Amino acid sequence: RLYAIGDIHGHHALLEAMLDRVARDCAERGPARNVLVFLGDYIDRGPDSAAVLERLSTLAGPFRAVFIAGNHEEVLLRILDGEDAVVVDWLRFGGAECAASYGLDPARLRAVAPRDAAARIRSAIPKRHQAFLRGLADSFTAGDYLFVHAGIRPGIPLEGQALSDLRWIRAPFLDHDGDHAGKVVVHGHSISAEVEFRPGRIGVDTGAYRSGLLSAVVLERDSRRILQVGGGRP
Repeated sequence: RLYAIGDIHGHHALLEAMLDRVARDCAERGPARNVLVFLGDYIDRGPDSAAVLERLSTLAGPFRAVFIAGNHEEVLLRILDGEDAVVVDWLRFGGAECAASYGLDPARLRAVAPRDAAARIRSAIPKRHQAFLRGLADSFTAGDYLFVHAGIRPGIPLEGQALSDLRWIRAPFLDHDGDHAGKVVVHGHSISAEVEFRPGRIGVDTGAYRSGLLSAVVLERDSRRILQVGGGRP
């Protein structure tokens, strides 16, 4: 029984609600090998990135957890690895909220040189959170399903996919309704109002940071179900 959870983007309360919802679903459905696949973009935009990473990095339960890297984790990792200039764009696209969750003042980070801002960020983020980010997977395969953050490039064998596409691709993948090397691709990254079931792919990002709705798709044998929390939805 596979639970694929969409982009959390720093919303710790929604994450906790989803974990509770998954636990209830597991109990209601009975014994199974339960696998939780988190599709990336755990940080940025929302108010509680630090709390989200703390929760995920210490997650335990009667299940296997798989954590996939999103494009937002990639950018933060680049900063942690010494690409100081990336800080400027990161702060503009959700990083300011992430920095604030670690006790940093985004305005002060913008006021200093990128080198100094990056040094403050590296000092503020606990080593265990950094280790969690460095241990994220690029993809995960189970049966007929391939789990990635953004998607894959059509026409390219799975083993030949570029990491940049797995984390950043949009139109070439989203516009393709054909086969994907025999796999159904389960992804986040591109927001839709509802979970999207399309030929060859399932999109699970319902824009938690914007809509307040966090979604998951449950894949078990031949069935596909949706779990949602927040957003006024059941």
